[in-house]
Amino acid sequence: MTPYAELARLAARVATGVLGWSPDQFWNATPAELRLALEGRLGSAPTAITEADLERLMREFPDA
Repeated sequence: MTPYAELARLAARVATGVLGWSPDQFWNATPAELRLALEGRLGSAPTAITEADLERLMREFPDA
């Protein structure tokens, strides 16, 4: 099982990097809201984000 801190760090990286959310927006969102936002941005939300998936997202959506 993945530790909560690791999952939170990964979710925060996706929310801020892919969606452009501020940390405050991320911490005030529910997991369902994060999923809906990812579906809106990407067409579908991944069921599980691997390190390879995250690296691909970071290449496709750089922080500029």
